[in-house]
Amino acid sequence: MVRKIAWATDVHLNFVERRTAAELCARIRESGCAALLLGGDIADAVDLGSWLRFLDAHLDVPIYFVLGNHDYYGGAIATVRAEARSLVTPTLQWLPATGVVALGPETALVGHGGWGDARLGDFMASEVILNDYLVIEDLRTVGREGTGQADWLDGWANKPALKARLEALGVEAAETLRPQLEKALAAYPTVIVLTHVPPFEEACWYEGRISGADWLPGFTCRAMGDMLVNVTDAHPEREVTVLCGHTHSPGETRPLDNLLVITGGARYGEPDFRILEIAG
Repeated sequence: MVRKIAWATDVHLNFVERRTAAELCARIRESGCAALLLGGDIADAVDLGSWLRFLDAHLDVPIYFVLGNHDYYGGAIATVRAEARSLVTPTLQWLPATGVVALGPETALVGHGGWGDARLGDFMASEVILNDYLVIEDLRTVGREGTGQADWLDGWANKPALKARLEALGVEAAETLRPQLEKALAAYPTVIVLTHVPPFEEACWYEGRISGADWLPGFTCRAMGDMLVNVTDAHPEREVTVLCGHTHSPGETRPLDNLLVITGGARYGEPDFRILEIAG
């Protein structure tokens, strides 16, 4: 028996009208899927909750979501995560708080949004100033926490401290997910890992090519990739599929024989999804 699972990433619902979002929900319902995996960049911090409640009200299947960088825009990391936790219902589940999810007798789901952790590429030489560093409180105020004096570019101006903060966020993501992945692999032959940031350079697709050294620091999470390889390689009899997004460009790579990474494509204003088939 085969079950259909819908996967959407980088839907950016704050850029569309409710009618467009309702049409997306209608197409997901019509697909006959058993669940929706929502891979981050759902909205921004101000309206994340309202959009997640909208999806929960308009879909008749469980929704499992992770947070992307845009979901923190205009907010602080701890505050946004607390809201995500408060939104949980029987049909709306935030990963990693939910833990290991059984999608079928042979397939489990785990997830964490990850973070662009500045380990790949050349962060210190890069001139790419992501909005993350300007509008996410924890990054914008690096080195000036609690002073009330932080300006838009303060985090970027203190690049060594910003790099350390990004690296710590990558480690936190990897170490939070590790025990859940290990638990899932101990019990299921197939595990899906839902994340937002590509965990490998080879998964950081942009318009058919791999991103360059200026962009890789903000668009890959090496700490997550290292953990995935380490844990998956210890279970050669298992299959792991990683679903990520963030770059808005599709592609696939296989770091190990039993580790497949799929990067999903996306367009602003045109939220979409794809169907995955799993053993049910």
